[in-house]
Amino acid sequence: MKSPRTATLCLMLIVIYSAKASLNLNLETIVHPLILQEWELADEEPLRPKRAVATGSPAAEEFTVDVEIRLENASFLEPIRAYLNSLSFPIRGNNTDQVTDILSIEVTTVCSPAGNEIWCSCEAGYSWPRERCLHNLTCQEQGSSLPGHQCSCLKEVPPQGPFCQPQRDVTLRMSVRLNVGFQEDLRNTSSALYRSYKTDLETAFRKGYSILPGFKWVTVTGFRPGSVFVTYEVTTTTASPELMHKANEQVMQSLNQTYKMDYNSFQVTSNETKFSVMPQVIFEGDTVNLTCENEVLSYNVSWYHIERRFDIQNSSRFSISTTVLNNMTSVSSLTIYNITQGDAGEYACKLILDIFEYEARKKINVTSIQIWATEEMKVICDNNPVSLSCCSENNANWNQVEWKQEGKISIPGTPETDPDSSCSRYMLKADRTQCPSGSSGTTVVYTCEFISPHGARASKDIKVTFISVANLTITPDPISVSEGQNFSIRCISDVSNYDEVYWNTSAGTKIYQRFYTTRKYPDGAESVLTVKTSTREWNGTYQCIFRYKNVYSIATKDVTVHPLPLEADIMVDPLEASVPCSGFHHIKCCIEEDEDYKVTFQIGSLFFPAAKEVTLKQVCYRHRLSANSVSWCSKTVEVFCHFTNAANTSVQSQSMKLNLVPGKNITCQDPTLGVGEPGKVIQKLCHAHGWFGEKYVTLRCKLTLALIRSPSQEEKLPTYLQDLSISTDLVKHEILSSPGSLGAIISILDLLSTVPIQVNSEMMTHVLSTVNIILSKPTLNTWKVLQQLQINHCSQLLHSVERFSRALQLGANPSLSFCQANVQMSSMVIRSSHPAAYEQRFVFSEADLWGNIIIDKSQLESLEPDSSIVTVAFPTLQAILAQDDQKRNFANSLVMTTTISHNITTPFRISMTFKNNSPSAREAKCVFWNFSLANHTGGWDSSGCHVEGSNEDNITCVCDHLTSFSILMSPDSPDPGSLLGILLDIISYIGLGFSILSLAACLVVEAVVWKSVTKNRTSYMRHVCIVNIAASLLVADTWFIVVAAIQDSHYVLCRTACVAATFFIHFFYLGAFFWMLTLGLMLFYRLVFILHDASKSTQKAIAFCLGYGCPLAISIITVGATQPWDVYTRKDVCWLNWEDTKALLAFAVPALMIVVVNVTITVVVITKILRPSIGDKPCKQEKSSLFQITKSIGVLTPLLGLTWGFGLATVFPGTSLVFHIIFALLNAFQGLFILLFGCLWDLKVQEALLNKFSLSRWSSQHSKSTSIGSSTPVFSMSSPISRRFNNLFGKTGTYNVSTPETTSSSLENSSSAYSLLN
Repeated sequence: MKSPRTATLCLMLIVIYSAKASLNLNLETIVHPLILQEWELADEEPLRPKRAVATGSPAAEEFTVDVEIRLENASFLEPIRAYLNSLSFPIRGNNTDQVTDILSIEVTTVCSPAGNEIWCSCEAGYSWPRERCLHNLTCQEQGSSLPGHQCSCLKEVPPQGPFCQPQRDVTLRMSVRLNVGFQEDLRNTSSALYRSYKTDLETAFRKGYSILPGFKWVTVTGFRPGSVFVTYEVTTTTASPELMHKANEQVMQSLNQTYKMDYNSFQVTSNETKFSVMPQVIFEGDTVNLTCENEVLSYNVSWYHIERRFDIQNSSRFSISTTVLNNMTSVSSLTIYNITQGDAGEYACKLILDIFEYEARKKINVTSIQIWATEEMKVICDNNPVSLSCCSENNANWNQVEWKQEGKISIPGTPETDPDSSCSRYMLKADRTQCPSGSSGTTVVYTCEFISPHGARASKDIKVTFISVANLTITPDPISVSEGQNFSIRCISDVSNYDEVYWNTSAGTKIYQRFYTTRKYPDGAESVLTVKTSTREWNGTYQCIFRYKNVYSIATKDVTVHPLPLEADIMVDPLEASVPCSGFHHIKCCIEEDEDYKVTFQIGSLFFPAAKEVTLKQVCYRHRLSANSVSWCSKTVEVFCHFTNAANTSVQSQSMKLNLVPGKNITCQDPTLGVGEPGKVIQKLCHAHGWFGEKYVTLRCKLTLALIRSPSQEEKLPTYLQDLSISTDLVKHEILSSPGSLGAIISILDLLSTVPIQVNSEMMTHVLSTVNIILSKPTLNTWKVLQQLQINHCSQLLHSVERFSRALQLGANPSLSFCQANVQMSSMVIRSSHPAAYEQRFVFSEADLWGNIIIDKSQLESLEPDSSIVTVAFPTLQAILAQDDQKRNFANSLVMTTTISHNITTPFRISMTFKNNSPSAREAKCVFWNFSLANHTGGWDSSGCHVEGSNEDNITCVCDHLTSFSILMSPDSPDPGSLLGILLDIISYIGLGFSILSLAACLVVEAVVWKSVTKNRTSYMRHVCIVNIAASLLVADTWFIVVAAIQDSHYVLCRTACVAATFFIHFFYLGAFFWMLTLGLMLFYRLVFILHDASKSTQKAIAFCLGYGCPLAISIITVGATQPWDVYTRKDVCWLNWEDTKALLAFAVPALMIVVVNVTITVVVITKILRPSIGDKPCKQEKSSLFQITKSIGVLTPLLGLTWGFGLATVFPGTSLVFHIIFALLNAFQGLFILLFGCLWDLKVQEALLNKFSLSRWSSQHSKSTSIGSSTPVFSMSSPISRRFNNLFGKTGTYNVSTPETTSSSLENSSSAYSLLN
């Protein structure tokens, strides 16, 4: 703006216009050209924009513009006003700007000379902003404004905006008393009395207060007793006491005198008071300032505490001061010093001027400062930094944090304050000089104090206990001893304060207190660890630990204990032996562990070196001793072996006695056992295939090996078999605990059976007596231990019995039999003339087993004359013989072996009948023991044998060869190679393949019709559930068929891959069921909770948490609880275990529970439809929609539940094969069920597919059908399938189901529920 010397008049215009485009103001084309021409004569710039303000976003339609105009001639003011008043608004834009309309133009500010000053005055309805009035000189105003309110004249032109602004409306809350009796009808706003009073009073008020500047309206708000107090509100722009008195007088004159209005009772209440509190967040102890600021000039200000109901006066804690700023504003301040929790509450300041009362209230809260810190700490004086931390739970900008300490010792630290986190740290660094050993355990109190910017303080104490670290000195010399020697370790501490002293191994194992002693001295302490007899367990590192509170001082010492065998652990061989004077003998010493020893043999003063050899669990040192090395014969010499370790410590074994025998006295000689005199008894180390039983075994000179090589075998074998039978009977109790003895007996029998001589009845009796003892039931546990050596002694025993049976010659006896509890034998000699059929029966009543052997007469005629047929039956051998490779089958009958003394060259038919002890088993197999299987260790083989007949009592087998026979009973699952197994595989592969294709088709259909069928929320959630059910079943079926194909192809699937496959199959099958549950719960929610409506995002989040979260949790818990013990899956199938852990229940229980829940939901829904509550009865069309809703759940849930119900039935033993077949069929076609009943049964899906793929003629037919409301798709309610469901639901006939688009608003809830399944 130019200076006043060049411009005599300046005025501001406010222009409001509307525009459909962005702001592009061109004032020169808007203002009337005649005015501009007149202004242009003054040679001034007629217009220039001061600022442009768009009220709203860039898309707003109305804009406000301030325009400043400077004129040299002050006489132009009135013409301009007259011209503006003559304009008719809105003013349309010219042809060049079709989108701009001027809505109004008003003069707001006029600046004109007043003597030597420029006075800028506001037009009526406008005033200067309060900021201008406070910071600029005001004119000497006269008018109606209340003193201190917004000014209307300034003595200078502001250098920049804002200029005069529209005065804002002020609502005055007023009251007046009528000196009449109060009637209760005045409380009732609808009563005639109330309306009469209100009408009369508002008429009088409008006449009286219309003289106020900017008066808008007046409203009576109510009446209250006390005579009659009338409360009303007056809306105006400004009012002074003088004007208010005049208006009140007008009211009195306008009102009927019957109301008896009291002139002195007029009162005005205003809320135009600015109340501020500093600080905004108040802590206990702060100095708080409450300020009331009002544009009224008055010192009559009072302060009140509302809750405590008292007037606040100046005191030691409260200070009140009131000032006036620039003759415009009254400011009253209340200062509260050291505020407490009791000072909290609502405060009010009240300013009174004439009849005006200005009141403002504000509630303040006082917060106590909460300091958090670790109240007790222990600091070790090891010169390592330790941080003490104090944090305020109140987020405030703390002015200062101070740290103080108090205690016997002074250990200062460095404070660090982090203002962002309201925390302060105090870094301590204590060394041994600051806390010597005598002051260990001293406590120093550190205090952190938080100070707010307004004076509040709060502190927290931290008790710090300083602990001196003890220096430990331990025995310096290295400790290296041998087993059996003693050692001690001394540990000395320079600190006498300790709570505990103990010793540990390096592995953390605490040593018993009896091994160490501890003593305390004035200036220290010591502990001594003493071991009197060391063993190799003492080898390692030992820790001496002094503990004081939670401080540990540790010193370590390494102890090396060199191994050295004890004399009792050295086994010598031989204990005693005979050596020919001219020969040599092997001597050895053996121990059980391989260590680095130096071993020598000593005879008298002579020492001989030893050669080391390691065999299985023995380490032996051997020397070949020559008798020529000693100078005497016919004497007994003692031999010792010496073991020397790395510590150069030796131990000597017990003595070995060697009898030097002249050659003429030798009657027994063996390269291994040596020589012996007649009847000589020696002891040898026991070797049972690496197993140590008794250390030594006693042997006589008459040995089995000698018998085999003896030329008089026929004479000696009967004696040996008799001695073996007697010896076995004598040691039968020792066999129960000695697998080595059992193995030795079997080995002797096997060795003796190879002697090529004929066996008579007496010899066979001794053999079977020995077998009867070693096959008794008490020895079965010993057999289990023996079989762990992976040497099939059972097969070896069976082979031995067959060899003895084949060598049996009956001679003149036509038959021979043997009957004991654990073995029976029958035999017969084939005579050349008219041989009889061979029929034998074996009954073991104690074992509840029996069996028959039949060989037809025709078969016997082909045998050589005088041939012997021998059959031996064993009742307990079936529990010992190994199971087959797949571990599926188990022997469950007698084992009967039949042999013929002469070889047979033609096929030989033998029939056997076994008692059936497993009538519930699915299949029986006839097998024989094939000694050539399993690397010649033997195994069951079914070649040449078959089942001829079976019933609940017995099973008959026919074979074309002779050996040991039995039957194998298969458990519940069918044999993979059987017709039933092949049939189930075909059903599973074809059905699952078709199911996978159906599920894929379902997903494709959903993708094609998605937009058409998900137009509302419930329909959208329904199809989300169907898609996830199909996707889960698709993934689960794919995993299942891939794993099954791999296993059926006899490829080895690694254990990890099998566990992973089981996990995913379990997870996705459960996912399908939980999505079915989600579908059911949504149906229940839409039909039962009608008035509640959750958002789509909420429903989807809940659905995915339930559909995938629950299955994932169950699957993870199942694998976590069972896999660590390797019992998560079955042994032969990649599926959940049943036999060991019942892990299958983690699938079956949730699945069947979901079926029950969904069936219950279906019943509840149908009940609600058929018997609606009062006011909730649906119409026929709505009821048919609700029937349509339940179709998918009503069909799919029983089908899926029935499927896995049959699946659970197949788990239990003895289940009928029908259950296997039904389960395979239903499980294989689940995908087809989903496609048909979950997808294609949906009317909206059918319509969407028909609209998308049909030809024009089909489209026209469909449109026609829809228009008449009788469309009948393939799965409509009038189709045969739906008709059956109508009958189930108790309804018949045809129903027309309307879509949600045609449903009225009154049926909104039913339409939503209908979309859930359609």
